[in-house]
Amino acid sequence: MPNSTNPQDHGHVPVLLDRCVELLTPALTRRHADGTDAVLVDATLGAGGHTERFLTDFPGLQVIGLDRDPNALAIAGDRLAPFGDRIRLVRTRYDGITGAIADSGFRQIDGVLFDLGVSSMQLDQTERGFSYAADAPLDMRMDPDALLTAAEILNTYDAKSIARILRDFGEERFAGRIADKVVKRRAQQPFSTTGELVELLYEAIPAPARRTGGHPAKRTFQALRVAVNGELDSLRAALPAAMAALRDGGRIVVMAYQSLEDRIVKQAFTAATASRTPPGLPIELPGHEPEFVALTRGAERARQSEIDSNPRSAPVRLRALEKVGGGGNS
Repeated sequence: MPNSTNPQDHGHVPVLLDRCVELLTPALTRRHADGTDAVLVDATLGAGGHTERFLTDFPGLQVIGLDRDPNALAIAGDRLAPFGDRIRLVRTRYDGITGAIADSGFRQIDGVLFDLGVSSMQLDQTERGFSYAADAPLDMRMDPDALLTAAEILNTYDAKSIARILRDFGEERFAGRIADKVVKRRAQQPFSTTGELVELLYEAIPAPARRTGGHPAKRTFQALRVAVNGELDSLRAALPAAMAALRDGGRIVVMAYQSLEDRIVKQAFTAATASRTPPGLPIELPGHEPEFVALTRGAERARQSEIDSNPRSAPVRLRALEKVGGGGNS
């Protein structure tokens, strides 16, 4: 059995790793303690840190790893190569989960893990344009073959559309002001680098507002990244597909890092744990019980000790469900 390597060797420290293992273990070991005959989908493979731990801890487990980023798949593929054919890598967005499971030769799965948002590995690759901390091309594509970039949004969308993106995807209260300045600035010189955008944001956001709430570029960069990659629409489609693929007793764990993602997860999980008996009836109709039960009370957060050692875990919100009935096979 391969030894687990140091996650930091890959520029990525998996968030809430022990908790993810704790939550998913009962689903992965229902038939065999070593995970034999169980299938886990890592819907956001990244550098492969979470998957490496699961494959190490459960030597019979099989994992399907999804990622739209070919660079991530290459890094994870090298890292996970010692596990041989127990890992199947699929290049797709996580809303392609149904097809990825079928193409891997499976009908149902026992567990699924989502670690949402931009990965630390992508943030550390400054040339990708995800970070406002270094000057780089205004790209922000998780899939380098995708057509839309952050530069195209800033240079071609009208002010109203830019403001809507900043407001809806970044919850930026100065969205209109920023959008107007973007349109005026690009008339003289199109945007090409993150540094140019950061400079404009310092000008557009009033000084008192810049002193609170973190870096003034944080919300705009989040909004552009979400828009470029269609992240929220992908998540809305992926969650029900993932839950439908789980067999009875299967579990889903989702980690979100910003309120918009967590809101979508919370809504989907609330619906999944609600009774399907029509409102107004005095008793629960047989066969209409909730399809899932919650494994967490609300959203769990990282402990201070983990935040101290891995600051990127600070905003995480973890939610988990178990499928208890409603169509899956045991």
